[in-house]
Amino acid sequence: MKLFRKIFLILLILLVVAFSIIFFIGFSAYSNALKEKPLLDRVKEVTSKEHFIKFDDMSELYRNAVIAVEDHRYYDHGPVDYIAIARAIFTNIKNGELQEGGSTITQQVAKNIVFSQDQSWVRKLGEIFASFDLEKNYSKNEIFEIYVNSAYFGDGYYGIYDASQGYYGKNPKDLDLNEASMLAGVPNAPSVYSPNINPDLAKKRQAHVIKKMKEYGYISENAILPIKEES
Repeated sequence: MKLFRKIFLILLILLVVAFSIIFFIGFSAYSNALKEKPLLDRVKEVTSKEHFIKFDDMSELYRNAVIAVEDHRYYDHGPVDYIAIARAIFTNIKNGELQEGGSTITQQVAKNIVFSQDQSWVRKLGEIFASFDLEKNYSKNEIFEIYVNSAYFGDGYYGIYDASQGYYGKNPKDLDLNEASMLAGVPNAPSVYSPNINPDLAKKRQAHVIKKMKEYGYISENAILPIKEES
């Protein structure tokens, strides 16, 4: 019994030490990023853009498409979705490859405006600290605005306004289901899902977005994409 308690105590100490090291590395990564430029200044760079699009000036279909495919529990969890992380870990282990990341929209904002795009675990840890700061200072709708206005949509388009105008020649509030579901899927991998670069892959991604919109009740099961007339 004493041996068991000693082993348990040693394991507990190792766990605390490991957690402390991880905490320190993540916090240091975030602190170093803030030394280059404070978080609020980074956000201001996005919100002061000439064509910054507010939440109510986007198509509801587009907003719902983004939520459905990127973070369907967005309004129900905090900066980090622990359920999504657990699900992603299970899926990745089950399939033997990295297929899901479990990042929330808030974490993606942290990646876009605070950290570089390199896929390092240090950056992922830093994102968590940035995400808590973001949700401390901004509402969910404001963070959503920052996300879609800072995301890259391929073809040199940064932000939903440029993407909507560039791909479809219309304002974000006028996007229909076909256009909204297409643009919602692009930021996941802009070089892969850009409609102008890989139209077939873009349509496959779009089909996934539509599937998620139906799954979470944003559109009906028998909803179909608008038919585009040939010019």
